[in-house]
Amino acid sequence: DAKGYYAYLPAVFIYHDLNFGFFDHIEKEKYYNKNLYYDYRAFSNGSYISKYYAGTALVQLPFFLVAHALSLATHAEADGYSELYMMSVNLTAILCLLLGLFFLNRTLIAYQIPDRIRTIVLFAAVFGTNLFYYATSESGMSHVYSFAFISMFYFYARQLFLHFRPKYILLLSILLGIIVLIRPVNGLILLILPFAAGNPRLFREGVVSVFKKSGYLAAGLLLFSAVVSLQLIYYKLATGSFFVYSYIGEGFDFLNPHIIEILFSYKKGLFLYTPLFLLSFAGCIYLWKKQRFMFFTWMLFFLMITFVFSSWSNWWYGGSFSSRVYVEYIPLFMVLLAMAMQHTVKRLPAILLITSVVLIMLVCQVQTYQYRYYQIHWSDMNREKYWEVFLRIDRL
Repeated sequence: DAKGYYAYLPAVFIYHDLNFGFFDHIEKEKYYNKNLYYDYRAFSNGSYISKYYAGTALVQLPFFLVAHALSLATHAEADGYSELYMMSVNLTAILCLLLGLFFLNRTLIAYQIPDRIRTIVLFAAVFGTNLFYYATSESGMSHVYSFAFISMFYFYARQLFLHFRPKYILLLSILLGIIVLIRPVNGLILLILPFAAGNPRLFREGVVSVFKKSGYLAAGLLLFSAVVSLQLIYYKLATGSFFVYSYIGEGFDFLNPHIIEILFSYKKGLFLYTPLFLLSFAGCIYLWKKQRFMFFTWMLFFLMITFVFSSWSNWWYGGSFSSRVYVEYIPLFMVLLAMAMQHTVKRLPAILLITSVVLIMLVCQVQTYQYRYYQIHWSDMNREKYWEVFLRIDRL
C-alpha cells in the first residue's frame, strides 16, 4: 500500500506521468524484489491510476522535495526511489509521530492531566500500541500521518468548544480535508465532536457559534473542498472523470460486520495484539460516574468506527500488526487512559493500573519484534500459532 501512496510524488515531480508508465521500469526491473513486488495500480476508463489516495503523498511532499533537490545537487540517483527518497519517507513518518504526540500532550494538558501521568501515557501511546511499528517499520503506510492530523484535529476541536475563535473553523476545515484526503473513511472523526465538547451545553453553543459565523463557515467549506478536490482533479487529469472507484472488488458490507473478529480474533484482534486499547476503557468507569454525556458519546463513536471498519470486505486489512485502522485514533484512547489514571485515587488500584500499562508495553514490544521477524504472521494467525509463539523470542 505504501508504494501506492508514495507513487504520486515521482509521478508528478519526476516522470510527469499520472498513469504511472514508469511502473514497469522501477518495480519490475530497477528495484525488483520478488518479496516486495506489488502492483499498486488500478485500471479505470482505459487508464492506470494509483489504487490509493493522495493525502499521504501530500504530507510527504516537503521532505520529498528536499530529497529530490539533494539528489540533483549531489548527482545521486534522482529517480524517486533511491536512498535519499526513502529516507525522506522515514523522516516524514518520525516527524508525524512527534507532531501527533505534541498535540496529544497539549490535549492532556487541557484536561489538566498531571505531568507524571502525561509522561506515562505518551510513552504508552508509542510503545504500548502498534503506533511504534507503523512509525518505524512501515513508515510509508498512511496511519502515522493520520495519527498526527487526527491528534491536531481533536485538540483544536476541543479548543473550539472551550474557547471559541472563528479561526478554529478554518483550521479544522483544513485538517479535516487532509484527514479525508489521506484516508476517506477517517472522516468519521467528526463523530468525536460531542465528546470533545464534553457536555451538551458546550456542544450546542459551539455548533450555534459556528453557524453564526456564516462567512467563516463558508470559507471553511471552501478550504475543505479545495483540499479534497486534489484527489478529484487527479482522477480527472488521469482518466477524464472526476469520480473513480479504485478499490475494484472490495467494499463495505454493512449487513455483515465482523465486530468480534476485528476486536478479539487471533487473526487480527485489536484487543488481543494491542491490549492497551482495551485497558484504556478503564477511563469509561470514571466517565460513567461523573461524565455521562462523555461516556455515551465516546461509546457511540467507538461503536460506529468499529462497525464501519469491520464491515469492510477485507476486515483484517491485509498484512498488518494488530488492527492497523485504529492507529490514527490512538490519541482518543489515550485521553481515556489518562482519565483512568488521574481518577484512580486508591493506592492499590492505581499501582495495578500503572503496572498493567508497563507490562502491556513490554508485551507489545515483544510482539512487535515477533511480527517484524515473521513469528507473528502478517495475515494467517490462529489460536494454535498464537500460543505457540506467545512471548517467545528464542526462535528468531
